[in-house]
Formats: sequence, structure tokens, C-alpha cells
Amino acid sequence: MVWTPPGEPRRFTRGERNAFKALIIGGSVGGLAAAHELGSAGADVAVYERSAGRTEPRGAGIVMQPEVEMLLERLGSSARSVSVPLHERQQLHIHGKAERYKAPQLMTSWDTLYRALRDPLTEVCYRLDSSLARVRVEGHDVTAEFSDGYTVRGNFLVGADGIGSTTRRLIDPAARPAYAGYVAWRGLESESQVPDDLLELLSGRFTFFGSRGMQMLCYLVPGPNGELEEGVRRVNWVWYVNVAERNLSRLMTGRSGKHFAHFLPSGELMPGTVEEVGAQADSSLPPQFARLVRLSEVFMQPVFDLPPYRMVADHAALIGDAAGTVRPHTASGTSKAFGDAAGLAAAMNGWTPSKALPARGLEEWEVRRLAHLARLSEIGIELAVTSSLGVANGRQFFDSE
Repeated sequence: MVWTPPGEPRRFTRGERNAFKALIIGGSVGGLAAAHELGSAGADVAVYERSAGRTEPRGAGIVMQPEVEMLLERLGSSARSVSVPLHERQQLHIHGKAERYKAPQLMTSWDTLYRALRDPLTEVCYRLDSSLARVRVEGHDVTAEFSDGYTVRGNFLVGADGIGSTTRRLIDPAARPAYAGYVAWRGLESESQVPDDLLELLSGRFTFFGSRGMQMLCYLVPGPNGELEEGVRRVNWVWYVNVAERNLSRLMTGRSGKHFAHFLPSGELMPGTVEEVGAQADSSLPPQFARLVRLSEVFMQPVFDLPPYRMVADHAALIGDAAGTVRPHTASGTSKAFGDAAGLAAAMNGWTPSKALPARGLEEWEVRRLAHLARLSEIGIELAVTSSLGVANGRQFFDSE
């Protein structure tokens, strides 16, 4: 594997060394990580993203993990340059009392990390509005066809297109995500819009609360353009709540009338749902968290399970949530995708289309990563169960019946 030493940014030139051409389906942070890793392994990479504009962040806050930090360092950046440092954890009790202990952490955000990975790829093809429709494998070539009629040929295809992966559906139509029984209400607000007393409580701390059937946590992340200075950072929060599957369709229908499958964007909550969320916060959360929910523009993401099954197909591989999910309580969804990408690049390093695929290396990579994913999945479910999230007899909220 050819690594760039820490502190020396990797400079990309399309076709450099050009061992093989990799088509990466999905342009979020996992796909960008794959572009960097495979590019470092000698591939000519191209990225295809289904969003027509900027990709929509599926989660606002990201806990910095070693896999992410390692790639940033190889790109000439650092974890601290894209993160807000925390020094304490605090548990809120229902009447607002806080218990604290030392726990240093670094917190970044999806858009900040996206920018750190996207900016060095200026010479790499990154095509928006590219919804994958079909894949064909002919000899050493793989052809991707998109819904707008655009067609591209390469030598290897990487599905990094998330929980709703089209790549996975084409490879294995039977593998479908299953609703885990709870949702994540989310907010991401400028700290300048948060009252001073509330900001003083939250700043520099990972704050959390739990009760039967729900869990909430909060921490500060960089500003919308990666700012780390006080006054321009953002307050990120997530509130996990049991919601019966029969109520999910109602909650996932937006103001536009569109029904969303995996993510309800900011600004799409129906007015009645906004009031439901506020009223539930008032009755269920510590007063500080209830205030925060009330002043936020809320968005929502249901939690899904996709058990690990396979990652490798003929001239193709799946990484990140396309290969299998981990519950968000592990704080490892992003880092797992980065680890998948690094391992895949190591397995593919040195391959050229004139040779047979490195089947043994790919098989060993798949076995290792599936085992890692299976263990992370188990841990995530165990963590959810401690708060009665997604369990059969868990307390239910937002019930319309």
C-alpha cells in the first residue's frame, strides 16, 4: 500500500499511475474516503452522486474516530483543525440537575468533514444528479448506466451509496433494511441563536439524558463553513425515541407532500408534527433540552438495521451503510465506512485490468470487515436496549392511534 506520510497532502491528478479505473457510487463522506484511498492505491477514480445539488447530510454531528483522523492526517489536515474539543461529559436529570465528569473528545460535523475530503479532489470527476440504474460486467470492464442516460465504463465499482443503496439492490435484491423501532429527531442550530444560560451549560461538554424508550445527547460542532471560533459554532443534538412502525409513514410525509424513506430533511416537518415534537419534549425531557428542541428547526432520521451479509461481487464491492448498518449509539458509522475504504484499497493495490481480480485479498478483506461490522452491530443493539430503544415492550411515543 502506498501511503502519503502525515503532514504531506496527497495531490491528485486524474489517471496518475492509472492502474485501474474505479467508479464510486455515492458522493458523501464514505464515497469521498474511497476516492482518496483508491486514488492512493493507483486507481483513476470517478465519483457519482445521486443528489442534484449538494449532498444532504444524514447526520449533523460526528464523533472523531481514529480511522477518520488517520485519513485527515494523510491529506495534510488534522482532527483538531476540523473539530470542536470537549472536556467533560454531563448527565442531565429530569428536573435539570447535571452530574459531570472529565471526558475529552473531539467533535466534527458532516459538512465540515465533507469539505475537508472534497476540496483536495478538484481534479477528480465528481458528477451530481447521477442515479444508478444498471450495472453490466463484461470481461475486465464494468459499465454503470444512470437514469439520465449517462453511461461510464471502468474496471471496478464501489457502492458507497448509503442505507438506500441502489448498488446493493442491483447486487443482492433480497437484502433490505428493516426498521429498528425508533427514530432520531435532530437539530443543528447556530450557537448565536441559543440563550446564553443554555449555551453556557452545553459548551465544552457532551450532554446526555436517558429514560425508558428515549435518549438524548448534545454537543457543539464547527460552524457551517468549518468555523471553530466561539459564536459561530453550532449546537448539535439528537433525540432517540421509540415510534411504532404504523406511525412512521405519517411522520415521514413532508410539507411538500413527498414521502421520505430514510431521512426527513430540515424544513419538511408538518406543522402538526412540529407541535407534537415540542409538546413531547416539554413532557419528557429535562427543561434545558426541552428549550433546545423548541428553538430548533427539527429534522428526522429513522434507525434501520441491515445485517452484514456480503461486500464483494463480480468487479464490485459495497462499503459503509451500503454493506450493512450499525446503530448510531456506537458513534462509528462514518469511521466504519472509512475503514472499509482503506481495507478495500489495500486489497486492490497493484491490480491492473490485465490481471485476474485479487480474489484472495478481496475475500480476506470481506471476512475481516464483515466480522467487524457484525460485532459493531451487536454492540449498537446492546446500547439501544439499555435505553429500551427498539425493544418489543418499549414505551412508545408519537402514537396516532
